Order: sequence, then structure tokens, then C-alpha cells
Amino acid sequence: MSNHFQVPKTQGILSQNQAMRYHVLPPYGLLNDPNGLVYYKGYNHVFFQWNPHNTNHSYKAWGHAITTDFIHYTYLEAALLPEENYETHGCYSGSAIVHQDTLYVFYTGNVKAEDGSRSSYQCLATSVDGFTFKKHGPVIGHIEGYTGHVRDPKVFMQDDVFYMILGAQKNDLSGDTLVFVSTDLHQWQQVGSLLSLPGVMGYMWECPDIIQHAFGDVFIFSPQGLNPMGMKFHNLHPTGYYLGTFNQGRFIPTTNKIEQLDHGFEFYAPQSFIDASNRIVLYGWMGVMKSEAELSLPTKSDGWSHHLSLPREISINSFGRLTQSPLQEIDQAFKVYDYHSTQTLYTEISLYSRVCIQTIHGVDQFELIIDGNVTLNYQNQVFSITRISWVDSLPELRSAKLARPLSDIRMYLDGSSLEIFINEAESVFSLRFFPEQSQLTLTITSSESVQITLAEFCE
Repeated sequence: MSNHFQVPKTQGILSQNQAMRYHVLPPYGLLNDPNGLVYYKGYNHVFFQWNPHNTNHSYKAWGHAITTDFIHYTYLEAALLPEENYETHGCYSGSAIVHQDTLYVFYTGNVKAEDGSRSSYQCLATSVDGFTFKKHGPVIGHIEGYTGHVRDPKVFMQDDVFYMILGAQKNDLSGDTLVFVSTDLHQWQQVGSLLSLPGVMGYMWECPDIIQHAFGDVFIFSPQGLNPMGMKFHNLHPTGYYLGTFNQGRFIPTTNKIEQLDHGFEFYAPQSFIDASNRIVLYGWMGVMKSEAELSLPTKSDGWSHHLSLPREISINSFGRLTQSPLQEIDQAFKVYDYHSTQTLYTEISLYSRVCIQTIHGVDQFELIIDGNVTLNYQNQVFSITRISWVDSLPELRSAKLARPLSDIRMYLDGSSLEIFINEAESVFSLRFFPEQSQLTLTITSSESVQITLAEFCE
């Protein structure tokens, strides 16, 4: 697309990767965590972990995309490069906040020693235009009682106090989230741990986030080393959350039961921000996977790996449940071309489609198959997705017990990305799959009639 943003002439604009139509993906190389999400001076800035040199994790810079409509993105040169002695092995993940018309960016400088040990530094950079940054160096160094695995600063304000929460690993190799406070964003004082939970919840907590909603607060984090719990947490690394209350540096969960944010295969390391419409918008990384899956990604032959999820509006509904709905701008970019009210359907859809299912009087059983590659199944209030692995061609399964009977499904396809929102976005499944044709067969079978709406993405 042509550049319609007013960016500094010194800021290089990169060619857009055309593999997807409405997701953030790397112009080339490898993308992982969303970073520094912020609305600043007319643009939504979407930074992300980026290796522009290869499709592996050997190098970490901050990639940079901007958008005004959450559909079209302009990709710019890297915003932060690992050039200083406190970030020799990467400008790792972090966040952004606007204060007195200046953009403050916090990130983790990662340094690895020859013996394999590492040091982490929480660093600050600032910008007055959103495109060029001045590094100020570390504001927090090594923290007593913790290993070198302390990273992913998320900074926000409550009651005129700035808070920084950090993913961390204690010396006993258990996960934690640390809290620091500041009045000026430069000097930081340690408060302690964000919350207390019974038992050990993994060996490392990454990408912590606090969402402050009118109906309650949410603590989101990505624990590593978390064991499966029934149908939950079967990915390499999952993302979970607690509902509760954040106050003066402490988070008090409503219950000790951790919930899974996304029940699919690849979603990880999300981050939220407040956009110009005062919505809580969240992006996640659709790329966490075992090494054998990452090494055999079909997109590597085209010189890129991974992408971000759709931007999702986070809310808490009247049932007190967290919801993640695609932004309305996404739906406005689709044009409806077909409608059915039936129990069975066999048709074709493109790689850039939206499929909406609405039950009329409820269903006991429901099945949707995409090209024989992905199968959605619902029965006994359990929603399951089976896909065929691109590694060994064997089926892989993820399931979730819905909080209430199935009422609706919204499914978004964008090339090799598939995101499915269920029961007014109370449950979400995200996954990659790699169809070989531009047209896909869609087969639907339901125990009762359902309303099916088919739409095509239109720029």
C-alpha cells in the first residue's frame, strides 16, 4: 500500500509482507512479542520483537508498525537496536506510556556471558515524535533474590503513581511478578511481589499486564513451566489470567483459579493499551511453539516467521466474564456475500474470509471442517479444535469447557492464520494452519438449524 502517514523523512519505510491482509507480520525475518503498544500523536504504534536478519531468535530489536484503522499498517525501520553494552544480546520486550507529551518506552536490555549466565537491565528510551528515540540507559539493574531472568516491564499509572510490573524468576527458580513505583518515570523504588498464590506456578513469568476495567481488574501473564490442568495449558507456554482488584501495588484475585486467555495452539505474550476511543485493545503473539514446529514453518521459505493476533477489545460482560472481541474496524472491512439457515452446508471460501454462525434454538452437536485440515466440534458444552500438524501430519487437539451452551461462533481467516471467537467472545481459539490452495472447502453439520453468514475481506 502507499504511505499515507506523515513520518520523518529520515525514517525508512519498509515494503509490506503481502502474505496476510489484516494482521501485523514482519516485513521479513522473525516477529515475536508485541511491545510498546500506545496511541501517540495521531497513530496507534505497534512495536514488536523483531529479528530482521534471520527467522530465528538470535537477534532482538524493536520492529515498528503504525496504523490509524487497525487494518492497514505502515512498517518502519527498527525503533530500537541492541547497540549499547547493557543490551548486547537484545532489546527485549517492554511497554510505552505517554507523559507530558513525551513518549516513554521501557524495555529489557539483555546481556549474556560466555558461561551462559545472563544479566538483565530495565531500560528507558524517550521520543517526542514517536519515531526517533533517545536512549537513557538502565533505570533498574540486578534485583536481589532473583536470577537474570527479569524482563518485560509494563508501565501504567494509578492514582497519580507510575507502576512498573516485571516478569521474574526467583533464585529458587519459581515464577513471580515484581512491582516498582515512581513519580517521574526515571527513579524507581521496589515494592515487592504483585500477588501471592498457593504453590508454585511455573519457573518463570513473562509479559505481565494489568488491565483496569470499570467492572474489575485483570492480571494477565505468561507462565513458563506450567503443567496442564485438565483441558487447559497444553501448549509449550500458555497465557493465563486472574480477575480481581489492583490497588497500591498489590493484585488480589477474586479466586485462586487461573483461567486460560486463549485456548488455541500458538497465542502467547499479549499486551494491552488504551486507544483513542478509550478502548482496551490487546494484541498477542501467534508464534509460541516447539522448536521442531518453528524450524519447519512453511513461511520460512518465504523469509518470515510468525505474526500478531487480531487486535481485540477487552471487556468484562454482565456475567462477570472476560471477553476478547475483534475490533469493530475488522468487521467493517468484510463484505457479506452469502447467507444460509440450515443444518448442513458444503461450500468454498477464500483464505481471507469471515464465517459467522448463530444458533437459533441451541444445538446439541455441531461440526465445522475446513479443507480436511481443521475441525471444530461442539458437544456436551465442550468446544474442541483439531488440526493436522505441519510437522508430522498427525492430528493435534485443543478443547475448552464453555461457561454456557453454544450460541455463536465468529471465525476469521487471513492466509495461514485462524482465530475463532465463541459465545460473544467469552472463549477464543487461535492457531496457524497452512492450506495449499487459495480456495478452501467448508463443511458444516449441525444437530439443529443454524444461521451461517459468509463474508470476504475487502480493502
